[in-house]
Amino acid sequence: MFKAPKGVRDILPPQSKTWRSVENTIQQVLEDFGFDEIRLPVFESSELFTRSIGTETDIVAKEMYSFTDRGDRNYSLRPEGTASAVRAYLEHQLYTPSPYRKLYYSGPMFRSERPQAGRYRQFFQIGAEAFGVDSPYLDAEILVMLKLICQRLNLTEWELQLNSVGCPVCRSNYRQKLQDYLQAQVSFLCEDCQRRSQTNPMRVFDCKSAHCQERLAAAPRVADNLGDECREHFEQVKNLLAAQGIEYKLNPNLVRGLDYYTRTAFELVSTKLGAQNAFAGGGRYDGLVEEMGGPSIPAIGFAIGMDRLVSLLEERLTLPENRPLVYLILLGEQAQCEGYNLLLKLRTAGIKCEMDYQSGGMKSQMKKADKMQAEYCLILGETELKEQNIILRQMQSGQQQTLKIDDLLRVSPFGKYW
Repeated sequence: MFKAPKGVRDILPPQSKTWRSVENTIQQVLEDFGFDEIRLPVFESSELFTRSIGTETDIVAKEMYSFTDRGDRNYSLRPEGTASAVRAYLEHQLYTPSPYRKLYYSGPMFRSERPQAGRYRQFFQIGAEAFGVDSPYLDAEILVMLKLICQRLNLTEWELQLNSVGCPVCRSNYRQKLQDYLQAQVSFLCEDCQRRSQTNPMRVFDCKSAHCQERLAAAPRVADNLGDECREHFEQVKNLLAAQGIEYKLNPNLVRGLDYYTRTAFELVSTKLGAQNAFAGGGRYDGLVEEMGGPSIPAIGFAIGMDRLVSLLEERLTLPENRPLVYLILLGEQAQCEGYNLLLKLRTAGIKCEMDYQSGGMKSQMKKADKMQAEYCLILGETELKEQNIILRQMQSGQQQTLKIDDLLRVSPFGKYW
């Protein structure tokens, strides 16, 4: 028997209905804030990700699902959405006549990670990217929007963590300070952090090892080494959040896991998620558009991890039951033929209906209707068919009445009987 590969899963009903409700809520907020939907490919040229994300990041070095097709072209399943969104923004020249553009996307992402609670090899994200504005007002707007999304979803137990990772100018000076510190600690760090200390030193702050975090407690922080412009930008973001009543926690270890981030970086975390506690995150990437061959256009974006978010919400969301309103009980071959036509007409009119395609007896069909929690039954037998009648039965009370089939279809929107 075939099974889903390790690290991927089926999202079955009724959980799938929860997912759809959450997605609809998020998408509505995004559109209210001026974001338009873009649908992105599931795989892209591998070079797109290595160039944008960074060759020394864990995603590129360890986690991408890459393959060579029959034309000897190298592709990768997308590990995140920002690189694809930037590629589409440039390829279709969405920056003309104005660079200001807001886009959002949703769908599966893929990383070859060790599966654990809240982390899958195929996972789902809703992401958003805003191009063309470098103002701290836009940074604050994004974070206000994320708070609104949490409010609309009745999610209360979460925290906004905030940091600034500066710009390439800030980081060029900071990198040397950090490497000098790490050199004295390198023998005490885990293997990954030893490698990162040489290739991508800021990534050491992503390490989840308590031992490494203890050794990094006295390390220099990028937020303490910002240039004047980056410091002023960050102060304005914090002031704007305070003015809107947005609470946040400064996290000097927050650097995100991708090379393209600049200035504002943030995560939404919950203590109910364990070690992998972030369910949303993002930040500025003011140099990425230019790095990928486009004009110098600033941008900011974020992604929401749907797997983790839904796990936080499943006990909180109240969803309407997905049950048929009407069950057709059809007795006899002729009644089944006529009932099938009636089934389609009722569904076309917006009424949820089911029928027994096996055409069993009255007792067995009533049991099926009860099991499916139908509110009403429509009973059609040979006698009713001859007189062009149908019996409407209210399942809970047992009350029933005889109606003309034509009357049933004429009443709109079935308000007389439903």
